[in-house]
Parts: sequence; structure tokens; C-alpha cells
Amino acid sequence: MSVVVYSTPSCGYCNIAKDYFKKNDIPFTEYNVAVNPQKAEEMIKKSGQMGVPVIDINGRVIVGFNQPAIESALHR
Repeated sequence: MSVVVYSTPSCGYCNIAKDYFKKNDIPFTEYNVAVNPQKAEEMIKKSGQMGVPVIDINGRVIVGFNQPAIESALHR
């Protein structure tokens, strides 16, 4: 399973998303798009959005912290 979180340090919903994955023992890769322009561009291409968080679970892109969509993508 591949979980990628595109986030910024000041984003409250990003922190909620990362806490959710940590509490549920779901490994994820985090990219801070505030300091990584390549990953910011990748995030925009995937989601069409400039806002964070953008969460990519096995190629399924979720914009924002949408727990039902995340759980569906995780097959929970």
C-alpha cells in the first residue's frame, strides 16, 4: 500500500490527516510542499488543487481530510 500526504506545516487538516495515519499504524510518506516545489507541482498535477492536504492512497487522490473517503481507499 502506498500512502502519500502532501502538506504544509501550518495546515491544521494536514496534521489531523497525519495523526489519523499514525494512530491507525498506517505508514505514509509526507511531502512538505511549502519547501519542495517539485512535489508541489506533482500535487497540483495529481489533484488540480493548490490547497492541502492532498492524500494519494494507491493512486486514489483525496483532497482535504475526508475520513470516509480515506477509509474507503484503505478498504477499511
